[in-house]
Amino acid sequence: MSSNPNIEKQQPLWTKDFILITLANFFIFLGFQMLLPVLPVYATKLGGTDASAGLVVGVFTLSAVLMRPIAGRLLDQHGRKGVYLSGLVLFLLSVIAYHWVPTVLILLVLRFIHGFGWGAASTASGTIASDIIPKARLGEGMGFFGLTNSLSMALAPALGLSIMKWSGFDTVFIISTTAVIMTILLAFPIKYHTPDRGASPQKSNMFEKAALLPGVVILFVTMTYGSVVAFIALYADSRGVQNIGLFFTVYAIALMVSRPAFGRLADRKGYSAAIIPGMLGVLATMLILYFSASLSAFLAAAVIYGLGFGAVQPSLQAMAVRTVPPFRRGSANATFMVGFDLGIGLGSMIWGAVAELTGYQAIYLWAMVPAGIAILLYVGFGRARERQKHTD
Repeated sequence: MSSNPNIEKQQPLWTKDFILITLANFFIFLGFQMLLPVLPVYATKLGGTDASAGLVVGVFTLSAVLMRPIAGRLLDQHGRKGVYLSGLVLFLLSVIAYHWVPTVLILLVLRFIHGFGWGAASTASGTIASDIIPKARLGEGMGFFGLTNSLSMALAPALGLSIMKWSGFDTVFIISTTAVIMTILLAFPIKYHTPDRGASPQKSNMFEKAALLPGVVILFVTMTYGSVVAFIALYADSRGVQNIGLFFTVYAIALMVSRPAFGRLADRKGYSAAIIPGMLGVLATMLILYFSASLSAFLAAAVIYGLGFGAVQPSLQAMAVRTVPPFRRGSANATFMVGFDLGIGLGSMIWGAVAELTGYQAIYLWAMVPAGIAILLYVGFGRARERQKHTD
């Protein structure tokens, strides 16, 4: 039985549960994003190479990719709360353990374990949000939900780099730990959706077919993000540019403007109205970064990247979950997020190898290739999904 979209649009978005999961998502991303630009530097301080710095991001995303389909199935078969809280606890223990890492090898092992916690918690978080948001407001709701990622990006990477510079790595780890504890406290009062297992087939695939196209497209988009998050600080330093932490702040502010605006546009005009301009912005950003030699140029790139990425990510995620039944939302979110993480992980490792061979600048020229592939894939295969969006 189909729902009435006019009725659903009248349903409130900002319920208690939506506020709780949104705040919880902010704090877990705060703890996560603080570490992203810091840990590659930590690896080099422990004696690692540029390739090792890329692996710090790469092995984390690899384990998250391995965990996501497992988490998706558990979410669909056993409910949301246990998976979410278990992932958060493993995330917390991993961050605490960073205090005592003696070598790059141990750091990489710990990052691999950390990725399992992140994969479970973030897959659960997106699934819980999609349970709570009215279907007809899914693009808008996921846009606002994603604002917490953007706000954490506005604060966390610059904060992490500043704290690392003035107080050391241990203080970064303490603040990240505190953020994860806040997430756990906010997670407990949420009223979690219990999937109707009676409606689900006895055996179901770990990946959701309806989410494959958005997942593959976001993989190529986030390969560009791997070049930014793992190497922008090292690249800027090689160009003599100071205060590069501002890049993440400006990028995140642009994301905060872009996500809800393009989310509403996607609900009203279709996904392509948000996704195609956004991907063109991502492509343009890589070219700008290749030529950047001043802080102002880097910040201009940050604005365009934030607007572009903020248009693409929530629209693709809404596409991934919109047409699936509730008992497949966990698998749909997992499929999408596998692509998201795999792109960052592959990108970080590939760009680390590029940096070893040709230097940091060449990374951003080569990063135009996956951005272009993402555009071609969406334009080539996204039309049928666009028609489905308007007829479901």
